[in-house]
Amino acid sequence: MTIVPDTPGIPDILSAEFQADPYPAYRIMRSAAPLIWHEPMQSYIVSRYEDVQRAFKDEVFTTANYDWQLEPVHGRTILQLSGREHAVRRALVAPAFRGSELREKFRPVIERNARELIDGFRDAGSVDLVSQFATHFPINVIVDMLGLDKADHDRFHKWYTSIIAFLGNLAQDPDIAADGLRTREEFAEYMIPIIRERRENLGDDLLSVLCRAEIDGTSMSDEDIKAFCSLLLAAGGETTDKAIAAMFANLLTHPDQLEAVRADRSLIPKAFAETLRYTPPVHMIMRQPAEDVTFSGGEVPAGSTVTCLIGAANRDPQRYADPDSFDIFREEIDASTAFTAAAGHLAFALGRHFCVGALLAETEVEVATNMLLDAMPDARLADDYVAEDKGVFTRGPARVPMEFTVQETCENVP
Repeated sequence: MTIVPDTPGIPDILSAEFQADPYPAYRIMRSAAPLIWHEPMQSYIVSRYEDVQRAFKDEVFTTANYDWQLEPVHGRTILQLSGREHAVRRALVAPAFRGSELREKFRPVIERNARELIDGFRDAGSVDLVSQFATHFPINVIVDMLGLDKADHDRFHKWYTSIIAFLGNLAQDPDIAADGLRTREEFAEYMIPIIRERRENLGDDLLSVLCRAEIDGTSMSDEDIKAFCSLLLAAGGETTDKAIAAMFANLLTHPDQLEAVRADRSLIPKAFAETLRYTPPVHMIMRQPAEDVTFSGGEVPAGSTVTCLIGAANRDPQRYADPDSFDIFREEIDASTAFTAAAGHLAFALGRHFCVGALLAETEVEVATNMLLDAMPDARLADDYVAEDKGVFTRGPARVPMEFTVQETCENVP
């Protein structure tokens, strides 16, 4: 029999109070209600590090929930697969996101896109990092990597915004659901002809890599590639967007740590890793156990949906010292493993479904941060800055207004 404790004092996960600041609720959940049954979501909620880590790593937990959570908007993706089928499909796409392929082929793409966006405000003396950089940067990079037309950026942004809204539609708003389904149709109509044309004219871009990839006679169909591109746009756009904005918000509100990063750029991975722990862009991921399982708060029946609160687990005092403090020097975070399946934080999940794009995200953030610090060496928060994060399923700063001294160039030196 499942025992779910009473949860007095915890605002409903769908409430405005929870959305304004979930961290006080996370603290109560971890200590007093580590297992909650949420009737409207039809899901069990776990919040302790040990429970969330287990749900990501233990093979009894499946991603069968993605059949209804992801497939309606993406089509069938790699996240839903298991066993050899998953291993082969992951092996088809993974090489493009690591090692020499990432460094030699796609790092220049990342640098070019960061430079183009920074050129738009480097002479202005002020910028909102969210609306003028972070929102555009990862989408531009992915579109460029795929060899698609960046003139269609607004369409891609609209599509990925609709997809993320569908995935985070915890209240089951019918308009959000309908918009997500419409997006799947629109994206397929756009992508399938491009994929077919690309198969006939292979190039150096990521879409061509996916078209030609083959292992033991297994290759990706047009629908497979379309679904992966849809997933890449949504997951890669939303998470890196929010991570860059959150990292700068964290550093700018901790000036001593910002100065340390300015002076020693090798600290950027540590600052990014600590941001993923302290203010992760994805706050919850769902899993489904194939058999009855027991968490620290009680038993969950086979086939149930389990909502894993990454934002809560990443601040568990049983795992991290002084967890509600942002500290890029904390001992529990090892930057050398923070973007691998051996990561100490849970922002990229763990186990066989560890985020395939983690190293791409690290490269994007490293490149962007270096170039932003070069363009704005004395960047500071604008006087009207008010910290405000938005979102429940995914979460990040609403705005990060910054001011800086315009750097002289050869062109404006007399």
